[in-house]
Amino acid sequence: MGSSALFNLAYADDAARWAAVQARDAGADDVFWYSVRSTGVYCRPSCAARPALRKNVAFHASRLDAEQAGFRPCLRCKPDQPPLAARQAAIAARACALIDAAAQAGDDAPDLDALAAAVGVSRFHFHRIFKAATGITPKAYANAGRARRVQDGLAYKASITDTLYAAGFNSSGRFYAQAPAVLGMTPTAFRAGGQGAQIRFAIAACSLGAILVASTDQGICAILLDDDPDFLVRDLQDRFPKAELIGAEADYEQVVSRVVGMVEHPELGLDLPLDVRGTAFQQRVWQALRAIPAGRTVSYAELAELVGLPKGARAVAGACAANALAVAIPCHRVVRNDGSISGYRWGVDRKAALLDRERQE
Repeated sequence: MGSSALFNLAYADDAARWAAVQARDAGADDVFWYSVRSTGVYCRPSCAARPALRKNVAFHASRLDAEQAGFRPCLRCKPDQPPLAARQAAIAARACALIDAAAQAGDDAPDLDALAAAVGVSRFHFHRIFKAATGITPKAYANAGRARRVQDGLAYKASITDTLYAAGFNSSGRFYAQAPAVLGMTPTAFRAGGQGAQIRFAIAACSLGAILVASTDQGICAILLDDDPDFLVRDLQDRFPKAELIGAEADYEQVVSRVVGMVEHPELGLDLPLDVRGTAFQQRVWQALRAIPAGRTVSYAELAELVGLPKGARAVAGACAANALAVAIPCHRVVRNDGSISGYRWGVDRKAALLDRERQE
């Protein structure tokens, strides 16, 4: 069945296509285009221009068809360019690359004006596009990259002094003031595998099996699921081999109860602080995941588009697998392109149960 015959089954006749144009249906973009005889332009179905009269509208299976018929691209929806979402994702990806390049060179991150100028949009427009595409501000992205460089440097046994300057801190006072937020503990304790740090935890039962909840002073750092409670404790110990793990405190049981409530009713969310640790890219993916409402799913490809990496489906899948905060960062809402359930760190059965639960709420 050729595209020139039916364009797409959802827009199989002119009545359906006209309805899509009237609704400014973005789902019809790049499926068909329409031209307006009175203005001489052709548009995407989602174009926000003033609606044309039906008698002046014709439909085309491709941009080439519209141009060969003598129509020029609309200056508002720019149908001869990639879709708006793709253009905005490209702008955010370009800005991320500039921030990363400055960090690798040991320079400060470009300021908002410099980034906006580099990608060719206004300062205000750039800030809005970047946050919409990544879920965080340019400053937060730069700070997350700095945090990753600190963690990497200390993990490789570099001196704390060398690490702070390599990460872009221009003074030790500034570094030590921000270190607890970056690492969840002092730099010395982080490099020593959490030595001297206190991590409170407790294990409970929920409808998905055993659940372990753990917190640093910064917030909840782990929500782990399994059938074996002992395995969950070993997992936590492996993450912080030299930290002081404190279990079974009465007041912490209240935190665990709230987390269990969130697992049983994900639509309620979790209003407790989180200690989310990961690379700058992982942080972007996890922030995007938290914006997906309960009952909704996205594909790995769609998630990659949301974080400004259109061809990065595998990379976002890796970020999902690295998530240590089950349900609070809802990686269970990511599925294959065909909607089927793929792998899940805590088991595909749990993923299916969570999705079924959310669809029923």
